[in-house]
Amino acid sequence: MAADSYFTITKEHVLPGLIERRQALHKSLQEIRQANQALSGQLASLQPLATLGSIMCMIAHEVNNLLTPLANYAELALRDPNDRNLTITALGKCIKSSRQASKIMESLVNLAHGGECERQETPLYSLIDDIFVCLARDFTKDGITVNIQVDKELKVQCVPVQLQQVLMNLILNARQAMLTRGGILTISADSGSAGVRIEVRDTGPGIDPELMQRIFDPFFSTKDPTAMIGERCGMGLGLAFCKMIVESHGGKLEVDSKPGKGAAFRIYLPPAYQAQEGQKPSGTAR
Repeated sequence: MAADSYFTITKEHVLPGLIERRQALHKSLQEIRQANQALSGQLASLQPLATLGSIMCMIAHEVNNLLTPLANYAELALRDPNDRNLTITALGKCIKSSRQASKIMESLVNLAHGGECERQETPLYSLIDDIFVCLARDFTKDGITVNIQVDKELKVQCVPVQLQQVLMNLILNARQAMLTRGGILTISADSGSAGVRIEVRDTGPGIDPELMQRIFDPFFSTKDPTAMIGERCGMGLGLAFCKMIVESHGGKLEVDSKPGKGAAFRIYLPPAYQAQEGQKPSGTAR
């Protein structure tokens, strides 16, 4: 058989096989992309519930702190119904504790349901304040001082519940980083021509430089399970979720940390999501 005939036969047999393999690989790649998109959607829908689970123990403890005195005051009022002043005081305390517990439960329901998905102009300070209502935790009990440096008039255009979930994740991470030795949690924000910058900073142990490149990877966590007694260690989805939500708002999420010098997570939202410019932050402490 001539060399050119052999080449023609080989080409006719091999080429169709290569085309089929290429088509099969292309189809497989499409299926992988679709699977990744589906997983991203599941991450967005499941993360609020994961966040909810991570704070349930803390909230249950704080709600119990509200319900216990409520029952005690009611018993006092029943014990001596003729003491009008005591009854009025007891009922006042019951109403106050009940309303506080109701606010906590309402915040939890909104978090679990995911809330509305429409972007709206929202005061950033109110979002942060509602987070601490939902957490129902006095951070000073953990030796942590909370310093909020956000102008009460500063507004951002966002999906409120989504931005709250991002900030709640960052706040919970900061709290856990400082649980063993206490510290300062600072939440600040400013606005300008470049957009809005929101920062959540802690004075914890910081993040190892070798881990910084993986900090936003799904299922990756720097938390030590042996050090988090009585705390949920999470599944390593929180920061991946935060990054995804911030980017869906046209922004970016960055981290700055050095061992022994804490960590700072910064959310940058572009000017398109900035409602008011030139406002200076005013500091408040919780």
